[in-house]
Amino acid sequence: MKLRRYIGTRDLMAHDPFLMLDAFYSDDPDSYLAGFPNHPHRGFETVTYLIQGKMEHNDSRGNRGLLEPGGAQFMRAGSGIIHSEMPRQENGMMWGYQLWVNLPGSLKMSEPHYQDLQKGDIPLVQTGAYEAKILSGTLEGVTGGAKGFYEIDYFDIEVKDGQSAEIPVAADKSAFVIVVAGTGDVAGEKVVRGDLPILTSGDSIELKGGENFRVIVVAGAPIKEPVARYGPFVMNTAEEIQQAFEDYQAGKFSKAS
Repeated sequence: MKLRRYIGTRDLMAHDPFLMLDAFYSDDPDSYLAGFPNHPHRGFETVTYLIQGKMEHNDSRGNRGLLEPGGAQFMRAGSGIIHSEMPRQENGMMWGYQLWVNLPGSLKMSEPHYQDLQKGDIPLVQTGAYEAKILSGTLEGVTGGAKGFYEIDYFDIEVKDGQSAEIPVAADKSAFVIVVAGTGDVAGEKVVRGDLPILTSGDSIELKGGENFRVIVVAGAPIKEPVARYGPFVMNTAEEIQQAFEDYQAGKFSKAS
């Protein structure tokens, strides 16, 4: 699948606790029909948010789900899982984002689990200035639908034209903004669709709506631990990475812990 990588590159290898951020956006079936066939993971979590399109998840723990427009998938790979994410459409727009979230060493070998959130499962916050979908975290007293995962804020926010919004974020969290659509300001800087402002320390994010301004706000507490990563495995040491390969080759990722 063709995609654009924002985090996980030489320019921005990570933004603790966030390891990788990919965006896929295409109406050309040749660029997305290959999907993501079976592949293993250990030691972190993924969050996949689908703006448009349909994608099916299958994994080695027997989980299966179909994401539709506006849906999200949270998956803890933990001690090890093999999964696939495959488009379930032959034409039309495929548009979404996948985020990799690190886990502290104490949770890297925890039991894998998975949760689908369809559009109707995601709570809304509506104010005079904006509307926000709360996938994870809490905003204006409303808590998102994701349960049992590393605590992050993940808000899909549409700011009304000409309106300003101040989104609270704890000062000790790492934060960034994905500009999904339109134009506007983030922390006083002009942005357009496709931009990814990385935020410095502060206790809120200032958004100002231009035309059709829509952003995803993501924030999480940094883990501040050593990171050893190789392909689909993210651990604390090189020895743990080697063990992950051995366990995968021994078929342990297909069994309950």
